[in-house]
Amino acid sequence: MRKVNSEEHATRRQAIIDAAKACFARRGFHQASTAEICAAAGMSPGNLFHYFPNKQAVLGAIVDQDGDETAAYFRTLGARDDLYAALIEFMDVMLVLAADHEFSLLALEIAAEAGREPAIAMRFERNDRELRAALQALLTAAAARGQIDAMLDTDDAATWIAALVDGIFSRTATEAEVEADNQHKTMRILLRRLLRPAMDVANGSKGA
Repeated sequence: MRKVNSEEHATRRQAIIDAAKACFARRGFHQASTAEICAAAGMSPGNLFHYFPNKQAVLGAIVDQDGDETAAYFRTLGARDDLYAALIEFMDVMLVLAADHEFSLLALEIAAEAGREPAIAMRFERNDRELRAALQALLTAAAARGQIDAMLDTDDAATWIAALVDGIFSRTATEAEVEADNQHKTMRILLRRLLRPAMDVANGSKGA
C-alpha cells in the first residue's frame, strides 16, 4: 500500500481550497465545476475527489479555515495593550478584505449557500457566533481598562460591529460604486461615536 506523504497531501489539499475560492467567487458555487477547480489547482480532472468527497466539502473546508484564521487573529488582538486600537485594526483589515472584489463575492456566495445547505449553515453560524463572542470579549476587556465607554452593552456593540462587517462585504460585492478603501475615516468616526462618546466629551478629543 502506498504511503501518504502528509506534507504533500496538505499542500495539494490547500491548493484545491485556494483554487475553489477563486472559482466560487468568479463562477458561483453551483456553476463552478470540479474540473474547473482541478484545472485552477494545476491538477488532473477528478483529482479533487482524492482530497474531498464532493464540492460541498470543499466549501465547508473554506468556511472552517476562515473560522480558524479569525480565531487565531483575535488571540493576537487580545494580547495588545490598547484594545480599542486593536479593534480599529480589525476593522481596517475587514475594509481591506472587502475592497478585494473576489473576496467579497466569495463571502456572499458562502452566505447564500448557508441559506440553502444545513451543513454549511452550521459552520457559517458557528463562525458568526465565535466572531461575535471574540468581539464581545475584546470590548469587555477594553471597557475594564477604561479604553471604551464602561457603560456600553458589549454584547449589543459586538452584534452591531459584526453587522457593519457583514454590510460592507455585501455592499462591495453587489455595488461597484462602493469602494471599501475609501471608508476607513468614516469607519473610525462611527466606532468612536459608538464606543467612546463620553470619553471624547470628557477629553475634548476628536482623534481615533
